[in-house]
Amino acid sequence: MDYFNRKIDNALRQWSLEKRHKPLMLRGARQVGKTSAVHNLAKQFKHFVEINFENRDHSAAINVFSSHSDPRTICGELAVLFGQPIVPTETLLFLDEIQSCPEAISSLRYFYEQMPSLHVIATGSLLEFALEEIPSFGVGRIDSMFMYPFSFYEFLSAMGFESQVELIENTTPENPFSDTIHEKIVEQLKNFLIIGGMPEVVAKFVETHDFLSCQKILNSLLVSFRNDFAKYKKRIPATRINEVFTSISQQAEGKFIYEHVSKHLNNEQVKKSLELLLMAGLCYQVTHSSADGVPLGARINPKYRRIIPFDTGIYQRILNLDISNILLSNDFDTINKGAVAEIFVGNELKKNASCYSDDELYCWIREKNNTSAQIDFVVQQGSIVVPVEVKSGTQGKMQSMWFFMKEKNSSYGIRTSLENFCTYQNIKVYPLYAIGNILK
Repeated sequence: MDYFNRKIDNALRQWSLEKRHKPLMLRGARQVGKTSAVHNLAKQFKHFVEINFENRDHSAAINVFSSHSDPRTICGELAVLFGQPIVPTETLLFLDEIQSCPEAISSLRYFYEQMPSLHVIATGSLLEFALEEIPSFGVGRIDSMFMYPFSFYEFLSAMGFESQVELIENTTPENPFSDTIHEKIVEQLKNFLIIGGMPEVVAKFVETHDFLSCQKILNSLLVSFRNDFAKYKKRIPATRINEVFTSISQQAEGKFIYEHVSKHLNNEQVKKSLELLLMAGLCYQVTHSSADGVPLGARINPKYRRIIPFDTGIYQRILNLDISNILLSNDFDTINKGAVAEIFVGNELKKNASCYSDDELYCWIREKNNTSAQIDFVVQQGSIVVPVEVKSGTQGKMQSMWFFMKEKNSSYGIRTSLENFCTYQNIKVYPLYAIGNILK
């Protein structure tokens, strides 16, 4: 499969050029392209040693890490095992599926202390579960980067539309596109809402433009995710986790209510299953924030949370949505059936944030004095809090936005929809496809 450039490539390259660097944990859900990104980085090194701790042929490596803690001794034995020199500045040592070797995780701190010039990257499909077991494995001695499925900008680039990406990133509500350009990009957005950003699916679409082939891959990915549930935690049956996983998509339009998952599960079972799915990166939580200032997480209400799936392609396969609604319609409400647009925006906010932190998503809701108001997302731009509404229609449908801005004394708000870039008084309108711009 061809490699398509990813946003994280620049960060990985920058890390590799530092004279003293910490071992790097590349974190994210399985199948989002972590291994491919490391293979791409490896091209700039003279030597590349890859160890997959789930590969039986590499089982001897587990014994090396179990027997030694000194990095030089470990590297000496690994060089013999794999027939490749492990030389600082010249070799990239890649420890894949490292969750299967806790001793290797524990050893990473010593690489920074004793071999700071050696490039070491670790990743794994269930890495977060292993790190939970070793909470202080390398504080201050190990760096992390977070990786997600393809963003819309990465999808456009893979499709060969790099010029469109550059155009979008340099356009503002004050200087909108022509309607022709806007409509062309909206058509690509519809494609992306259907197939999502999983690398294997994107590659198939680039090759064939065939939605049916992409949906077959999505079905296969769903099966593999569900098969993984048995590995999450033995004390929670995979069937329970699967029920919660399915319910996340069914409840994506509003507050996640435990009682709506299944009459067979109690709240504690739902809570534990949800925590595991969040750790696995298969969903994200959008938590109510008072939005009185930054940081947004300073004052939250954990009793109000939306839970959104991590990919629109996976989402529409779970619900078996009619994709023709998205392809054939230009009506926002039709395309947004099941809150596809809100899920897309939440995912894009994650993907376009810094790869050095796994930023939380926040919303705002007010329900009192016989009045209700809700803002889909609130984001931090510098030192100010900005409300973001995913809406169709005109100014008359933005009562919650006006209410929020008046109460919080906001200088402006953001609306995103299928509209072109524009402004309404102190409301900035960004097309859905350009929502990543608001974090730049």
